[in-house]
Amino acid sequence: MDSRHGFVAVGLALALAGCNAVGAPRLPDPQLSGRDAQFMALVPTADVGAAYERYLVDFKTSEPPGSIVVDTKNKFLYLVEPNGKAVRYGVATGQEAYGWTGRAVVGGMQEWPRWIPPKDMLERWPHLQPTADAGGLPGGPDNPLGARALYLFENGKDTLYRIHGTNEPEKIGQSVSSGCIRMRDIDAIDLYGRVKIGANVVVI
Repeated sequence: MDSRHGFVAVGLALALAGCNAVGAPRLPDPQLSGRDAQFMALVPTADVGAAYERYLVDFKTSEPPGSIVVDTKNKFLYLVEPNGKAVRYGVATGQEAYGWTGRAVVGGMQEWPRWIPPKDMLERWPHLQPTADAGGLPGGPDNPLGARALYLFENGKDTLYRIHGTNEPEKIGQSVSSGCIRMRDIDAIDLYGRVKIGANVVVI
């Protein structure tokens, strides 16, 4: 985890970037084919509001291009681009009791990942035990991990936190998850196509 000063610096950058989507270009959706086109025709859709659409925005940060910065307070994820720019996505974040902040790296990436309920979730919701016993839920339109998942690692170990799609897009902009960062599936697909294994992730 970075120093407090590092997080303050990132926070100041976010404060400047949070409102600057006015007049910023909205980025087009990625082109879909194969399984993506088949599944995306079946996933739920929702109007998330203009603020949570995908934009190219001005963004000043010391993080190198290719890094991901998540602003849990304002519900934005920024993918740092060269020349003081970032791609900004709307997200849903963890409820206060389950929120996570810190530094990590992208240690794994999967398309339409299988979902296995984690232990802490099984303790809260025992009705999910049959899903875990069956080896999880295969990837698809009904899977809560959505179209893509980025697996966050810290010091070489899986944190069990993810950046992933969602089958509940109406909750983008809210604090609803068990700590993971949720995105609209189309945004998760877009981010997946831009990110590489080993990318830095800062969650504040």
